[in-house]
Amino acid sequence: MDPIETTRRWLERAVIGLNLCPFAKAVHVKQQVRFVLSEATTPDALLETLDAELRRLHGTDPDELDTTLLVHPGVLGDFLDFNDFLDVAEARLTALGLDGVIQIASFHPDYQFAGTEPDDIGNFTNRAPYPTLHLLREASIDRAVAAYPDPDVIVERNIATLERLGLDGWHRLMGD
Repeated sequence: MDPIETTRRWLERAVIGLNLCPFAKAVHVKQQVRFVLSEATTPDALLETLDAELRRLHGTDPDELDTTLLVHPGVLGDFLDFNDFLDVAEARLTALGLDGVIQIASFHPDYQFAGTEPDDIGNFTNRAPYPTLHLLREASIDRAVAAYPDPDVIVERNIATLERLGLDGWHRLMGD
């Protein structure tokens, strides 16, 4: 299956369908999410694509484009390499003067929080079908959080949702 369609299905079924991110539905419905498939096969090539997408997001009216999912199946398949690349990505954000303007969230098929086992269901809150960098406008995050009654409970609620669903339920949901 096409990586963008697979990522879109994950967004619709898991992120929005399970309400893992209560802010995702509105921008998705308004078609303000840009899905980008990077052809990069090296971290340097991915960094070039990231640079272009950061500039594009920053230079586009938020009513037209609010967030970008940069899907890169050909590079950083190893989670530790992906995790190390996040420092490079953050450095690029800072070099472009976009620190505090755009935030980079990370999703990976093997995402693992420190201190957890690989199959810990809580890791699935940050698991996507392919390595993905999520570029978000800080102003949009601030508005969404201000409108949400208690944003601190989102993480705990997500883990509880996934615990009820279980690994088998996750795989059924995703059509694995």
